[in-house]
Formats: sequence, structure tokens, C-alpha cells
Amino acid sequence: MSQPLPTRAALIVNAKSRKGRKLFRHACQLLSKAGVTLSEAHAVRKPDRMGETVKTAIASGVPMVIVGGGDGSLSGVVDHFVGHDTVFALLPLGTANSFARSLAIPLDLPGAVEVIAKGQRRRIDLGMIDDDYYVNCASIGIAPLIAETVPDGLKRVLGRAGYLSWAAWKFTRFRPFRLIVDDGRQRHMIDAVEVRIANGGYHGGTELVDEAEVDSGEIVVQAVIGNARHRLLWSWTASLMKLRLRKRTTREFRGKALRIETEPPLPISIDGEVLAHTPAAAKIAAGVIEVAAPHLPD
Repeated sequence: MSQPLPTRAALIVNAKSRKGRKLFRHACQLLSKAGVTLSEAHAVRKPDRMGETVKTAIASGVPMVIVGGGDGSLSGVVDHFVGHDTVFALLPLGTANSFARSLAIPLDLPGAVEVIAKGQRRRIDLGMIDDDYYVNCASIGIAPLIAETVPDGLKRVLGRAGYLSWAAWKFTRFRPFRLIVDDGRQRHMIDAVEVRIANGGYHGGTELVDEAEVDSGEIVVQAVIGNARHRLLWSWTASLMKLRLRKRTTREFRGKALRIETEPPLPISIDGEVLAHTPAAAKIAAGVIEVAAPHLPD
């Protein structure tokens, strides 16, 4: 049986996330009403200070740190939880909120607060690209192209609709590539239009990697196969509609560590932020943090 969640916590919100500044005070009020005592609360307006603020809170000995923001904010601070007993709780305040979806955390603020107040501890894995921990999904292909070029503030102002409109524009400039996956026994070479390096099932707010679980002990590399752009559109459509034939549009590799190369070398976006390039090692760090999660079904 899992231990109960702490009732004392620090709250740290990315005030530049799409909903962060607007909902900060409301989050404080809801947490207090739910019985969570906040030893400190910060609305951080400079995203590059999120990591240091979280690190300081963990060092203070507070038993739980609640982080509010999008997938990039969560992934950017998760490294500081590794090696500590501090529970990582989250408020999904971003655009896609893929990590929250992978954990089945409600996307509305009251629902997320209820999980923090009444949920359970859950020990989960983290993905790694080389030595960088991340929470949910890294990708190669169109996602890094979008992340590198999306105008500042577009997601914050227009939300998912703005992101998708920019994605449609960048799709016309996207090119397929050659993917090489080395599983330690064999080098697999395929033509690909997108690669998802997944610790969780969701990417871009959509469930795309059905076989990826946050506590499986394995990383899943899913390639959308083909050498034409329309193959990516078809794969996304089949996944959105949950068509059985969506499996035919992808090929998957899984394991504790996989070596990934591309021709040509390409950027890798990690939970929405471009932070690495191929070639790279994709690994799993099994059971390295505890999160506040909903109760699992019996």
C-alpha cells in the first residue's frame, strides 16, 4: 500500500506559462481549502529561474513541491527531484499537458488540486536523452522545427489553436529523414517522418504511443515510417480517430537504452524544448522519482 501524500508543500508556478499568472492566486486558495499547507509559494516570471527556485525548495526539506506550468516547465525542473524523497506534484497549466495526461491527472485546476490533496504517491520512471532527464516525450522531426521557430507568446495567447496553426505552416517545409536505431544487438535503418522517444503515451496532447507507460522500466522509440510528408498526416489522423490500422504507420523499439542516429543530424525537442541533437542515447531511469497521482483502479 502506498504512503499518503504530504499535507505540507511548496508551490512554484511558471507565471509565463499560458495560465500560470492568471491562476496562481486561485491555486493557492484551492490548495489551502483542500488541506494542503503551503510553506512557500512563488509565481516565477522568468522561466530560467524555475530550476533554481525548485532546487532551493527541495533543499529546504519540504516534503512535496508542486510545480505549475506546461510540459517544458515540468521537464526542466524534474532533474532536481532525482535522488531526493521530495514528492513531485503538478498543476497542468500549459498547452498540451501531455505529462498530466499520461498520469491521468485532470487538466482543470480543481481536479488537479484534488489529486494533490487526496491522491497517492506513485513511483515512476524518467526518460533520458544522454544525461538530461525528462518527464514524458522527446521527438525528432516536425516538433523541433516548430519549437525552434514558433513566435514568442503564440501558445500563451492563442493556446493549442495557435500552436497547431504554426505547425500547419511549418509542415510545408518539413522533410523526411533516415533513422538508425541501435539496440545493442542490431542497427535498424528505416525512412521516417517523425520519431517519438516516449516515457508516456501522450505527445502534443494526443495519445500516440499506446505501449509507453511511466513505470514500465523501458523507453519506447516509435518511428512514423515513410519517405513522404503525407505519411505523418495519415498517422496522426489514424491515431486521433483510434483506427486499428494506426499500428501499420509506425514501428517501435523498446529497451533500457537505445542509440539513435539520423541522416542528416537533426535537433531533438524534449517535452517541447529543443535541447539536444542526434546522434544521442535514449535511456530510461527506472523508478527515480515519486509523483502525486490519482488512485489506480483496483
